[in-house]
Order: sequence, then structure tokens, then C-alpha cells
Amino acid sequence: MYKTALVLIQQRLSVIFPAIILAVSTILVSACNQIEKQYDYSIFAFGTLIDITLYDVDQQQADNAFTQLQQLFDKNHLDWSPWTNGDLAQLNKQLSTQSVISVPAHLIPIIQTSIDLSQQSHNYYNPAIGQLINLWQFHKYQDEDIQPPDDAMIQDLINKNPQMSDLSFNADKQLINTNPAVLLNFGAFAKGYAINLGVRHLQALGIHNAVINAGGDLSVIGQHGNRAWNIGIRHPRNNKILASVEVNSDESVFTSGDYERFYTYRSKRFHHILNPKTGYPTDDAQSVTVIHTDAGRADAAATALFVAGSKDWQAIAKSMKVRYVMLIDADGNIHLTSAMEKRIKFLNKSPTSRIIVSEEL
Repeated sequence: MYKTALVLIQQRLSVIFPAIILAVSTILVSACNQIEKQYDYSIFAFGTLIDITLYDVDQQQADNAFTQLQQLFDKNHLDWSPWTNGDLAQLNKQLSTQSVISVPAHLIPIIQTSIDLSQQSHNYYNPAIGQLINLWQFHKYQDEDIQPPDDAMIQDLINKNPQMSDLSFNADKQLINTNPAVLLNFGAFAKGYAINLGVRHLQALGIHNAVINAGGDLSVIGQHGNRAWNIGIRHPRNNKILASVEVNSDESVFTSGDYERFYTYRSKRFHHILNPKTGYPTDDAQSVTVIHTDAGRADAAATALFVAGSKDWQAIAKSMKVRYVMLIDADGNIHLTSAMEKRIKFLNKSPTSRIIVSEEL
């Protein structure tokens, strides 16, 4: 499973949950002028393949790191998935019946950070809508008889208005819940948070050059030889690389797209990224790519900006303190922050796509 290579091109198909492989948002492309030791390893967690690339290490370092990351991601997946019988699933069982809940320590930073990010995103990032996510059943999107839920059921959940602001912690670090409709699903954050923990673990092991790529969403440290890691961003309407960007050490690239999980019912296409305010899939974007030093923030922001769409994304990006953004709207037009425009290089842009650059946020 380990290999040495001059050119690495990784393309994985992914979803968050469950274990069905679909489409990748970013593709890792890197090269160097001379053969160096590079080791690759794949872990299946969070419903996707997590590809780990270590550069300029020896075999023993690589073996040790891969073993520890396997254990770390396996535990994270069990603990944070709403679909297992782990700690988050157990917490969700209590949210509908209890207002004061003792929470495992490892869940506290995930919940608290999500409360903050939800507020900053004007609730476009809202992990409290677990019931709505369950209602749509996108984990069964390949079933022949899949169809949208009844509108009355959607509106019932929307009227109950579950939000992260319904949650808080008391002085004893107990979780206070004021809305029994809250059900937590961290599918738009947990993967980024886990990657961030994985990167920090590698650094603690003395590894300085690496990539952790979870189905196209990735974080990098160091370099690949004498050059930066070069990341390809997939086109949301075909399998080509739309653009590339050099990624600096300790940066993460995350993409949310409407091509990851979707189905067609009565000639209408439904994708899995839901607008918490309407209860339906948003229809104003094809994909959003975010670069940030915090993988968890990049993950949540990519989803929030996708839902905000072409009209509101700039305000949300500013509120979430995100400088590097590319949003492709429903018409295929490419919206960029001025900071992102300076870094990105287009490879397969449609001739009909307009590039719209925002003012500095």
C-alpha cells in the first residue's frame, strides 16, 4: 500500500455518510524533480476514503504514523457519526427528552465551535437539523424508489426551528437544550475537524511534510520536495479539473458541491445540501471552494456559503472570517474573492462562464 512516486494524482469518490463512493471535489496533483521517499496509506472513515501522503520520512515513521491515524480516525468516526451507536448517537437519543445532559468531553469542543460557527454563518451552517437530514434520506439516494419527503413534514420541522443557539453549556460543562427538535449531525464539520486533529498528530510525531485528503477535502503541512503542494479543484459539471491552486503549509481546501449526492424525481433533481431556512435543497450554487488555515472552519464555511448562494455569500464569508472563496453559481458563473483571484489558475473554464470578483472582504 506504500509507494514511492514522482507524480501523485489522487482522485477519490466520496460522501460523508454512509459508505458509498461518489464524486471528489478536489484532486491532489504534485511533482518534484528527483525521487524522494513518499508513503501513501488509505483509511475508510466518515463515509469516505481518507488518503494520507507522507513525504521525506522513513518506513518506520510512516508505519507508526499510519497505525496511529487509523486508530484516531476509527475512533472519531464511531464517536461522531449520528449513524453509529457511538457517543453522538447516544447524545441525540437524549436531546428530545432531556434539557440538561452530561456530554463526553471530546464532544464539547465540536458542539461549542459549531454553536459559534452557526452564529457567524447566520445559521446557514446548522448541525441542529438532524431530523430534517434524516427526513430527506439522502443516504438512500441510489434506491430506485427514493423520493422527496412530504412538504407538510418538512414544514413541521421548519416551524420547530431547531438551531445551535438552542444549546449552551452550564458551569459544570453540562449541555442545556431548550428545543426538543434539535438533533445533531456534524456532517459539514466533523471531517474537517478530524483532519485538523490528524495533522496535529502528525506534527507531534515529528512529521513536517504531509497531506491528509478526505475524499477531496484536504489539509497540507510543509511542502512536496522543493515546491508547494498543488491542488486541483474539480469542475462541478464534469470530471475535469476546473482550476489549480498552490496550497501553503497549514492550509486546508474544502469544497461543497451539488454533485456529491443527488437523485432525480419526476424530472427534478434534488441534491443533499439543505437550506435550514426552507427545508429544501438550495438551488443557487453548483459548488463552493474555501481555503483556510482551520480545516473545521473551511468545512463548515463551504457548506454555509453554498447555502447562502450568489447573493449572500460575501456577507457570510466576511462574518465567518474566510478570505479565499470560489463559488460557482447555478448558471456556471464563477464568483471569487479578490484574495482567491490572486491564487487560482483556471484550466478548463467554460467559455460562457463569467468571472465575478468581489471587493476585498
